[in-house]
Amino acid sequence: MKKILVIGSGGAGKTTLAAQLGQMLGIEVVHLDSLYWKSDWVEMPKPEWKTLVEQLVGRESWVMDGNYSGTIDVRFQACDTVIFLDLPRLVCLWRVFKRFLKYRNVNRPDMPVGCEEKLSLEFVLWIWNYPNETRPKIVKMLGERPQGRQLIRLRSRAEIKTFLENVKR
Repeated sequence: MKKILVIGSGGAGKTTLAAQLGQMLGIEVVHLDSLYWKSDWVEMPKPEWKTLVEQLVGRESWVMDGNYSGTIDVRFQACDTVIFLDLPRLVCLWRVFKRFLKYRNVNRPDMPVGCEEKLSLEFVLWIWNYPNETRPKIVKMLGERPQGRQLIRLRSRAEIKTFLENVKR
């Protein structure tokens, strides 16, 4: 595992898992949220974003977390391992609410300055609808993966814990 893509619903734990893997494996961690968003939640222009992602995946090794459907094909083709955090929606929603309460009116450590934690109805609905709208597209993409690409699908906190214990060994 040298180029690891971590994907899943909001609140699934992508950022946390990526940071843990990066530390364990001694690999650079790339949090896409911290690059995509500029101060005050301004999005990076799409052409600039795609160019940046293409540069990032060209590096020798990385653990990259984030969805961003507009560039997932680029990241998917460049990685050797995909970790799909396929957790239940209620777990994801609970985590997002906890995160909001913890970081309300301040920046999370993995976000740029000026992006204070917020919780919008749009984001909550995206998480709620993820199993029916986004997840089938991800599952289809993962089913079409080229040979040699490792797929790790983690469906619970217990599976994530076991996976991390195995990585430590």
